[in-house]
Amino acid sequence: GEFYIPFWAVVVSAASISFGTLIGGWRVIKTLGLKVTTLRPVHGFAAEASAATVIEVASHFGIPVSTTHCITTAIMGVGATRRLSAVRWGIARNIVLTWILTFPACAILGWIIASILKLAF
Repeated sequence: GEFYIPFWAVVVSAASISFGTLIGGWRVIKTLGLKVTTLRPVHGFAAEASAATVIEVASHFGIPVSTTHCITTAIMGVGATRRLSAVRWGIARNIVLTWILTFPACAILGWIIASILKLAF
């Protein structure tokens, strides 16, 4: 069969992602660009280029990867080229722990929302 995504699902997904970026995007940018390590434009380019390369290669082979994980760890790598202490590893650790906790949190929330929608529809 043909894969189909209803238009309402596209709109709700886009609105949710946009709202999340609007509300918390500035904090993410500040954390990655100033708190994990201080980035100059050349460092930002190097991080973006390396993350894009990993994402493109993974996509070519059909391997799903997180763009967030790619750019965040690329920023850590770029910061470490100056010196290892240029990366605030405590903040990096907190980011990784948050990623780990995100998996079960999203699974549980997804189950709750799907259960509610199943009852409603």
